[in-house]
Order: sequence, then C-alpha cells, then structure tokens
Amino acid sequence: MTQSFLSLTARHIIATGVLLLILKLGCAQADAGKLKIEIPEFTGSAKELLNKIEKKENIVFAYTSAISLNYKVSFKKQEMLLSDFLDNLLDGKKIDFKITKTKVLLFPKRPSAYQNGDGSNSTHTISGYVKNSANGEELIGATIYIQDLNIGTSTNVYGFYSLTVPEGYYSVQYSYIGFKASEIIVDLNQSKKLNVEIIENTLEIDEVVVKARRKDHNIKSVEVGSFKITPKEIAAVPILFGEQDLMKTIQLMPGIKSAGEGSSGFNVRGGGTDQNLVILDEATVYNASHLLGFFSVFNSDAIKDVKMIKGGGPAEYGGRLSSVLDIKMNEGNMRKHEVSGGLGLISSRLTLQGPIVKEKGSFIISGRRTYIDLFFPLFSDESASNTKLYFYDLNMKANYIINEKNRIYMSGYFGRDVFNFDDVFGFDWGNATGTIRWNHLFSDKLFLNSSLIISNYDYDLNMNVDEFKMSIYSGINDMNIKEDFSYYINPKNTLKFGANAIYHTFRPGEISGNENFNSFVLEKDYAYEIAGYISHELKLINNLQLDYGLRYSLFMVMGPGDVYSYDADNNVTDTISYKSNEIIKTYGGLEPRFAATYSLNNKSSVKLAYSRSRQNLHLLSNSTAGTPMDAWIPSSSIVKSGIADQISIGYFRNFNDNQIETSVEIYYKDLKNQIDFENGANLFFNPHIESQIVFGKGRSYGAEFLIKKTSGKLTGWIGYTYSKTEKKFDEVNNGSWYPTKYDRLHDVSIVGMYQFNKKWNMSATWVYYTGNAVTFPSGKYEIEGNTVGYYTERNGYRMPDYHRLDIGATYTKQKKKGREASWNFSLYNAYGRKNAYSIRFQESEADPTKTEAVRMTLFTWVPSITYNFKF
Repeated sequence: MTQSFLSLTARHIIATGVLLLILKLGCAQADAGKLKIEIPEFTGSAKELLNKIEKKENIVFAYTSAISLNYKVSFKKQEMLLSDFLDNLLDGKKIDFKITKTKVLLFPKRPSAYQNGDGSNSTHTISGYVKNSANGEELIGATIYIQDLNIGTSTNVYGFYSLTVPEGYYSVQYSYIGFKASEIIVDLNQSKKLNVEIIENTLEIDEVVVKARRKDHNIKSVEVGSFKITPKEIAAVPILFGEQDLMKTIQLMPGIKSAGEGSSGFNVRGGGTDQNLVILDEATVYNASHLLGFFSVFNSDAIKDVKMIKGGGPAEYGGRLSSVLDIKMNEGNMRKHEVSGGLGLISSRLTLQGPIVKEKGSFIISGRRTYIDLFFPLFSDESASNTKLYFYDLNMKANYIINEKNRIYMSGYFGRDVFNFDDVFGFDWGNATGTIRWNHLFSDKLFLNSSLIISNYDYDLNMNVDEFKMSIYSGINDMNIKEDFSYYINPKNTLKFGANAIYHTFRPGEISGNENFNSFVLEKDYAYEIAGYISHELKLINNLQLDYGLRYSLFMVMGPGDVYSYDADNNVTDTISYKSNEIIKTYGGLEPRFAATYSLNNKSSVKLAYSRSRQNLHLLSNSTAGTPMDAWIPSSSIVKSGIADQISIGYFRNFNDNQIETSVEIYYKDLKNQIDFENGANLFFNPHIESQIVFGKGRSYGAEFLIKKTSGKLTGWIGYTYSKTEKKFDEVNNGSWYPTKYDRLHDVSIVGMYQFNKKWNMSATWVYYTGNAVTFPSGKYEIEGNTVGYYTERNGYRMPDYHRLDIGATYTKQKKKGREASWNFSLYNAYGRKNAYSIRFQESEADPTKTEAVRMTLFTWVPSITYNFKF
C-alpha cells in the first residue's frame, strides 16, 4: 500500500510540474505576442525600420545573412501589436517570424511540415567545440542554452558539446563566465557541426568576475561536494614566498584542511593524505609536494582547469576514499606564439606556447626552478658552497587536429627535488608522468576518449661518510589504459561509460652500499587494478536532476612474491611462495554513486549524494603531512581493501542576481578496513611491516558553510567547517574511539580580493583552525638512569590553535604592443604569529627534575616580490 501511495504521489508531482511548466511557457509566449509597440512614420528599408524599433522599444530582432531586409517599406505613425506589425512588414516576402520572451527570430518560410521547435517529430543535433577566440583553446564547462525550449548543456573536459532538439529555427546562446556571451541563429533543418569562439572580457573596474562557469551553476548543477578553482583565483591569493600554488588555494575551501604549516598536503572530510586521488591530465601524481611539502608540484602557468570533488564523485573516478583533484593542463595557443613567466625571490618561471600548424595544432612548454642554492657559494663556509638545494618542474603538451572527428594529445610532467650537502648526504625525489590521448567522434552524439598513461614516483637517498657509503631507493610505477565514452542521447539524458586497467609495480625499498655495508632489497610487489563504470545524467522534470551510476573495481595482487603468516608475537610461522603472474589475492566489489539536485526556485536548491569508494593502495607513514620517504604498498592477504561510504546533503542559495553564493553541506562518512600501526612499530625498511599493522574502522562527520562573492570590485569567500574524525582499533587506546592526527573541530578561512582600478588590486587571507590531535607523554619514569616518557591515550592532546594573516598587492602595467607586465608583493604571516610547527619535551636546565615543552616555529614575517611578464 505504501509503495502504491508513493508511486501515485510521485506521478502526481511530476504531472503537476509538467502542467505548470507548459502553462508558464504558454503564458510567456502569449504575452510576448500581445506586446504593443509604437511604429514611427517611416519610409525606407525594412532593416532600417527594425533598427529604429530595436532602439526605441528595447526589442531584439535576430536573423541570419540568409534574410534580406533591404526592400522598401512605408508606415504611418501608429500603435500596433508586435505580431500584427510583423505580419504587415513581412507580407509576401517568404520570411516567417517567431516571438520569444527575449527576441524576435526571423527566418525563411518553410513548407508547412517544417515546424519551429513546436512539436515536430523530427529532431536534429548541433554539436562542436566552444573555444577562446584569443588563442583557440577549448573551454571546459561552457554553457550552451536555447531559451525558447528552456534546455541546454555544457562542454566536456575537451570543450565538446552535443545538443539534440526538435527541427526549427533557434537562437543559441554560448556563454562562459569571464567571456562575452555569443548568440547564434541556427536553422536546424539537419544535424550540424558548429564550432563557436567567444571573446574574453577585458578588465572592467565595476565588474570583476573570478569564476569560469554560468552564474547559477552552483544552484542548477547536480554536482555535490565539488567545486572548481580558476588560475585567476590561484594568482590572486597571497601565499608563502610569493609562489602561486593551487594546493594552498584549495586548502582555503570548507571541508579541506591543510596538513600543516606551509604544507601542500591536505585532508578532505576526515581522510588521510593518501586517500586523495591527484591526477594531472589523467596521470596519477603520488607525491604532489616540493621541499618536504612547502610547495606543490603544480606550476600555475601550465594549468587550465582544476576540479575538486570531496567524495567518491561520478562513477568514472575511483581508487581513493576521500577526494579527487582533477587537473587539466593548458593546450597552447593555436593562433600565435607567446612567451610568459615570472621572476621571484626564490624561483622563476618561463612558458612558451604557440601553433604547430595554425588552427590545427599547438604546443606549450612551461618550466619552473628554484635557485636558493645559487646563493650558497657566497658563504665563506666551504660545505655551504658545495650544497645543492632546489626543485624544478617541466610541463609539456602538444595536440593536433587530424580531422573533424579525430584529435590527438600528448602531455608530460617531470619534476624533482634535489638536496645535496657537501657530497656527504644527498636526497632527491620526484614524479614523472606521460599521457597520450585520442579523441574520436563516432557521431555527433557519441564521443570517445582513449588514453595511454604512465606514472612514476621514486626517491633516492645517498650517504658518504668516511669509508661508509649507502644508497636507499624506493618508488612506484603505473601503466594505465583507459576508454571513456560519452553518449549525448538528448538534452535530458547523457550516458557515460568506460573502463580502465592499471598495472602497478611497487618497489618498497632497496639499500645498497660498499663493502662496509650489507645490501638489502625488499621484494617488489605487483598488482592489476581493473575497473568498469556506467553513469546516467537525467533531468526528470524542470526542477529535478539526477546523476547516478555504478562502478565495479577489481584488484589482483600478483606474483612473484612470498606471503607470510605470523603468530601473536609477530613471528613468522609460515611462508608461501608465488610464481610470476600467479594471483596471490583478489579484492573487488560494486561502488554505487548517486547525486540529486532539486531546484526550489531560480535562487535555491537542495542536493543529496551518496557514494561508495574502494582503495587498494596504502601509504605507510607516521607523519601528518607525509614525507618523500613514505612508501606505498598494495592490499594483500593481510591488508584488506579500504571502503568508504559517504552521504551528504546540502542547501544552496544565491543572492543579488547570483553575485553572492551561499551553501551549507552536512556529511557523514563511514570507513572500513582502516590501517594504523602498533605502538613502537618499526616502519623503516621492515620486510614484515604487515605484522605491525592493526586494522579497524573510522568515521567522520561535519558541516561546511560557504559565503562567496563572485563579482564586483570586492570578491572572495568565507568558509567554515565543523568536523569530527575518529578511528577505532582493538589494539590501540584500549579499543576506544580516538581522534585522528588530522582531526580539527573548527576550521575558518576568509579570502578577500579588491580591485582598486585597472592597475592595482589587493588581496588578503586569514585562517584559523583547531590544533591537530597529538600523542604527548602524560608523565615520565627512569630506567637505569634514563628518562622515558609515559604515554597513555593515543592522540589525547592538542597542538595550540593556529591562525595567520597574509596580505598581497599586484600592480599591473597597461598593455603596450601586446606586452603585459605586473608586480606582485605579498607578506606571509603579516602579524608575526609564532605558530607551533612541532613541540618537543626536554629536561629543564634550571630544574632537571622538571620537563619543559619547547615549541618550534617555522615562519613569522615572510615578505616576497614577483615580477610577471607576457609578450
């Protein structure tokens, strides 16, 4: 009975919604047709008369070059219905008209069977790419909208769109925030390819737009717990040493927490740093940090689009429990060659881009390097002059349009940190990725992206002291093949499906040395990770949108390798050896994803989302932020596949013509098969580390609040997160729940940017958060004259609360002969707050019977200056 009642109620709601929509559109059409206008006394061409009426009556007449209005007309001054006027003006000219809410469309008369979007059974598709007119680059997320039908779509990550509508004449609007909207009259009597270029807005003092989506995207879209960050926003935020850094920028958003002072590591809704999937042009970046976490590996000059998903996200993503950071690189200018870059206090950047073949292919090469080490020879200390300390990044990308149905892309990233102290100690680590992609259009509705991807992360540590030499090496390597299809059925139905297969090679560690050192090699681990997915974007009625899907993932641990069994004291009791390509252990399962948006009105909506995610790659680390020497291991016969179930609900509301966005999101995340370490565990090159891992569960819940102003002289946002993150292990903390290292009850960020004029703008950020949970000694005791700390509960104490103010200013020179230049000035930690980076305990010099806590602070005031140029 309940089911029947719900079914009946649902049908009633849908029928009522459809009826209201029809009545609304019908009334709007009727009202437009009954509009009265004043016709001036006029003799001349029909075109000149329409121009006069446009200016006086604020009516737009839209037509293509196929319409000729040069014939002579004569009218007396009078008041007429708009429809009657058009009947007289176009009588006998084989020109028809259609009056909409915003304009009048003029088009050639067709046979009576030809309908104008008013119910014809014949449908056609318009498809193509939306591009930036300045450089020919495709725009991601541009909006294509037909107001007459109240339907639209947006471009995918390659700038492609497809929209199927009834046969007819339409005015199609192409828009992208920060660009001037373009409107094109389309005679849709057959399917058409339509590539459109739109013009970027020049800087207006009273209207500075800082985001790249349609104004009400946050209300209408079915995305929950996700957002985009543009290169303009990244450039505006003041940060450490003046280095533009997208990782620092996303940490200022609700639900995302910095892993520590200056660190580019981050935690999302209670997840560890290893539970974030970071991808650059589809390639996994395993360590996204430079200089032990103070900078990220992403050069902002090479970035085109950044999307952050706080959860499992659509079914196309998988492999991590907490978030997805999807970064797309620029493709290069299709029209002309450009050089841009910047000179800073500790680093410089240079970017070259331009056409390979004009309008057919382009390239971009972007590099960055720090040069602190160049100043070391100035010191009198010989060891300092022989010290190296720097990092570099190199981004490269090229693309070529083979024909209208085929296009290829090649991109790569190479980055490394190098530290060498007087040839005594050396440490370097880095990432290398490569992606080859092929875009193919089977039809104007079916789009395919095929990708071949490689990803590598490794580190190398060397020591050379007297006659003792040692080298330590570790890393992880992936080979990945992906097939992603998009099928644009109609404006209300889009189907996405695909599959990918990854071959992982884990190198936990190799220690080698001279004759004074015993070499040691941990066994390599191998695994296949295979997944398939399907998802459906559906608009049921005008106010309700769904995005639901299913992902299946399969993880197979492969030989060769040895599998150990252990007793209660972690002693090996049995060993089983597996041959090459022999399956050791298999994990798999379904991962349902669901998201829904219900628009309450044009200004507000509610959203609901659920996702299940699985993770089979685990990072062995005992630090909060992670270090380059942390090692990745796969799931095994002992380490199980991690599982996360997350549900979230949000309320979104815009004010002041969508210039102010507000939202509240509440979430709960349940985590299974979580790993931690026994007290006193030895993580360093331990071949039996699995024996010291404990397994349990976790939970995270909280609320995220956001107020964001997107246009005007003053832009920015205020974000606040209230959250709780806990874990529970039978072997830890007496089996009771305890806070994780990255649990923070309160997290606040305030970001403001103010455009004074065309030359000067200022920005400021203020952050505050509760100190991280830590394990401090509760007391001490002596053993044979040595003082030993006494520890009780895990993470039972807190670091001091953290807060900081950063300010920045940018002076931009006026463009001259295509050249641009700007100076950026910033001050990190403007009021010199001595935030605790770490706390250690030592005996008091004044009273050895007492123990004192010593706070270590990294940064107080850090000024910086950067010169940016482009020509």
